[in-house]
Amino acid sequence: MTTATPLTTEAATTVVPSAPATSAAPEAPAPAPAQPTMSLRLATGLIGMLLASLLAIVNEQVTALAMTDVRGVLSIGHDDGSWLTVLFEAANVSTMIFAPWFGITFTLKRFTLVAVAASMLFGLLCPFAPNLSTFYVLRVLQGIAGGCLPPMLIIVALRYLPPKIKLYGLAGYALTATFGPTIGTPLAALWTEYVSWKMAFWQIVPFGLISCAAIQYGLPQDAMKLERFRSFDWIGLFTGLPAVAMLVMGLLQGDRLDWLNSTFICVMLLGGSLLFILFLVNEWYHPLPFFKLQLLYRRNFSHGLTTLACAVILLVGVAVIPAQFLAKIHAYRPLQTAPLSLLVALPMLIVLPLTAALLNMRRIDSRWVMALGLSLVATTCFLGSFMTSEWIRDNFYWLQSLQIVAQPMVILAILMGVTTGLPPTEGPFASAMFNSLKAFAGVAGTALIDSLGTAREHFHSSMLVDHLGNNALIASQSIDAAHGLGELAHRIHEQAVVLTSADLYRVMAVIAVAVLLLVPVLPVRIYPPWSTPPSTR
Repeated sequence: MTTATPLTTEAATTVVPSAPATSAAPEAPAPAPAQPTMSLRLATGLIGMLLASLLAIVNEQVTALAMTDVRGVLSIGHDDGSWLTVLFEAANVSTMIFAPWFGITFTLKRFTLVAVAASMLFGLLCPFAPNLSTFYVLRVLQGIAGGCLPPMLIIVALRYLPPKIKLYGLAGYALTATFGPTIGTPLAALWTEYVSWKMAFWQIVPFGLISCAAIQYGLPQDAMKLERFRSFDWIGLFTGLPAVAMLVMGLLQGDRLDWLNSTFICVMLLGGSLLFILFLVNEWYHPLPFFKLQLLYRRNFSHGLTTLACAVILLVGVAVIPAQFLAKIHAYRPLQTAPLSLLVALPMLIVLPLTAALLNMRRIDSRWVMALGLSLVATTCFLGSFMTSEWIRDNFYWLQSLQIVAQPMVILAILMGVTTGLPPTEGPFASAMFNSLKAFAGVAGTALIDSLGTAREHFHSSMLVDHLGNNALIASQSIDAAHGLGELAHRIHEQAVVLTSADLYRVMAVIAVAVLLLVPVLPVRIYPPWSTPPSTR
């Protein structure tokens, strides 16, 4: 993995005038390149960027969780209402590919301020949509604005954070993958149960204003680089944007429309895949691409992206499986599930900086920190596979408590591997690839849980019914004990949900173990950003 930075490269190529031959005094070494310095003003700007990124993630989660109540209030059917989330996600994920390019071109400060302002505006307007079509348009625009924000955080972290505290800044970014998604359930419960469903859209406004003020005050103002439009990657835009949007729509609507039995899903998945292949080929050869695929030659970068995709799927799984189980078996709403989310979310504010401090020690190998975190995730999933229909929220506390330690270990170790030795000039490329993959993996994880859950639930229901049908005496006794066919059907459904949830946990455990086996093979040893590694490989 290359660990040279632009600063060190610049220093290495500085021409030093040769001394006279008669001089015996040795040449003075070239001055060390200036390192970024952290001031209170710059720290304020960086906190504003962190808040903006968190707002985008929280807004995405809360609106998705509250959509059932929103559909009910506005009398929107399930099929039509599903597009309110799907269109948002398609716009959100596809925008993340291109946001870093525009952020550099229009300057990080201007671009982020406009994106936050747009997110607030569209959030304010959503509850006032006069019809469903307008609501769709507002959700798409809200997704575009929200997708612009998370990629900016990695770019400013690589550009402005001094090496000594860079890992702590990355811990702040890790909040968008751990704390942000987890806190969505309690907030959705708060707004829908105690305040108003409109607050699911309006919650972004007060914190968005604070974020804008902090960014305006603290972040340095660069000059716009509009000359970059002379080399704009039009082919990349017109292939990558529809490709990702089509894939996201195909994945999120696949379970509802029965996957390949639907012409629409076939067109979305096949067309999106072909366009994405064309996009990748174009990016490889374009002089100013959105994705710099050559970064994949770095072993730690390619391993980081692979592990990131699987880790996001795991995080989706360990959050969704218990929530769906409790909702289907015990009719839990977000209000009843919220304590589980808070158990994981709130300690993250302490555990993430502690994990960053651990990884900032030269003697600590981040690969084994990642391995330990993946082992804890696998343990959570393995233990969860032994659930029964009698499990309630309290039974999941001890499982979810393992995630308090596991998630920071995995996510921060990935971030360290991806960014260590990465020049700030390559930050926009890395940010585009990292954030878009993270968002797309979240979509893939949701699709995996939904489709596999539906298939396994149908399988277990059929097997249970067949088992009863082939044993007339047992069936008769079961009907008598259940006081009717309706109660028996309920029990069969309940048991099918339990078996399905256990199967999903086993699948997540297999994914965790598979990623764990890559740790000793693919990544190479790296050191904290402040430390000079013995090798620049």
